[in-house]
Amino acid sequence: MTSLATRLLITGSSGFVGKTISRLIDAEPEYRERFTLATPAQRLELRDADCLAQAIAETRPDAVIHLAAQSFVPRAFENPRETFDINFGGTLNLLDALKAAGFSGKVLYVGSGDQYGKVDAADLPIAETLALKPRNPYAVSKAAGEMLCYQWSQTEGMDIVAARPFNHIGAGQSENFALSGFARQIIEIKLGRREPVIQVGDLDVTRDFTDVTDVARAYLLLLERGARGETYNVCSGREYHLGGLLEEMLALAGVQAEIVKDPARFRVAEQKRVAGDKRKLAAHTGWQQRVTMAESLSSILADWEQQLIRS
Repeated sequence: MTSLATRLLITGSSGFVGKTISRLIDAEPEYRERFTLATPAQRLELRDADCLAQAIAETRPDAVIHLAAQSFVPRAFENPRETFDINFGGTLNLLDALKAAGFSGKVLYVGSGDQYGKVDAADLPIAETLALKPRNPYAVSKAAGEMLCYQWSQTEGMDIVAARPFNHIGAGQSENFALSGFARQIIEIKLGRREPVIQVGDLDVTRDFTDVTDVARAYLLLLERGARGETYNVCSGREYHLGGLLEEMLALAGVQAEIVKDPARFRVAEQKRVAGDKRKLAAHTGWQQRVTMAESLSSILADWEQQLIRS
């Protein structure tokens, strides 16, 4: 595809990662020269085939990043049918709409590192070749969507690449996610709006965190350089101890607090250790991380402080 003419449609453009991609394209010349945002007049609804068909006809995209999903794991357990309807059925609706419109560009399907399921320590860092064993409805729906996209890349002549992002963090993330939730509580304590007590789930786990800005850069690179039918981990390649990151956030904010474990915050089928293998992504696209963990944590805290002061 010709980079200067690439009209990019982002499903889920109003979400955490979608907004970050849009900001990158608007703000940074290296992306603004290569991509133009194709924004439909109405909000996309993946379960509405007519809505999708109208949006594709209206925007005529050259490329699609498919982000829109029901991604909150506890909600997926509460309502698995909704999660499958959005994440799998919605993906099929999108592909059907693109095919009907004669789309000949490239699609990036965004799955999840959660698709790997329970991984033995001997298999860390997790490579793309590891068998998928998803253990929650969200991960199952994402794995199914990825398989659907692979099938279409082979039988429908569509250029589709898949990403499996591991945990990503940054300013603007929902407090439903661990580090953002910690940050909100820390800033509330700092501002005197709550007692110096932080409610947490299981802190004795490791996760592979990447700043959302670096994740957005990876997706744009995969659109340009990812190979058809291939799947790529998007990750830092590092294990971060969740409890250690909470301590670092408290130190950055200058806050002291009691840490209290809340059983309601513990996840079913929790994976104790996670680290991904980023070598395929780096080799195929040249992607490198630019944002440090300290910068990510500082930006999350600063964002919550700005939000709470305004509220």
